[in-house]
Amino acid sequence: MKTASVKELKEELKFRSDEDLIKIVLRLSRFKKENKELLTYLLFESTDEDDYIAKVKALMDNQFLALNTANNYRLQKGVRKVLRETKKYARYSGNKETEVALLIHFCRLMRETHPQVLRSKTMRDLMARQIVLIKTRISTLHEDLQYDFESELNMVEV
Repeated sequence: MKTASVKELKEELKFRSDEDLIKIVLRLSRFKKENKELLTYLLFESTDEDDYIAKVKALMDNQFLALNTANNYRLQKGVRKVLRETKKYARYSGNKETEVALLIHFCRLMRETHPQVLRSKTMRDLMARQIVLIKTRISTLHEDLQYDFESELNMVEV
């Protein structure tokens, strides 16, 4: 079965009634958890981006506090999971500012909450890659935002 392109889907959705669109969206939301999460963001949280960022940061804080520190392997695996979910929530937003704010918070948590994780070369490399990504994203933002985020990033890098 060939999957339709985005253009084909867009053209087909133009001809559907509002009632059909509601049925399609509800049916789509039944299949994957990510579809429901994205739909929740679009319907309820996209209007207040600052509140969304605060909620995701609180979730990240809780996840970092719940990491298993007894075993280095489990700790690294948990850190990667937090990063994966952070990027997922940033992708839902689609806003570069949100992505930068969340990644800076991730790096800050990694340095402050579990500094022993940075003894591992793989985790230092992971953090270095995130810092490079943050710098790349910051360079695409407005100058005022660049200054604010760079000062935050400098505090994390120290």
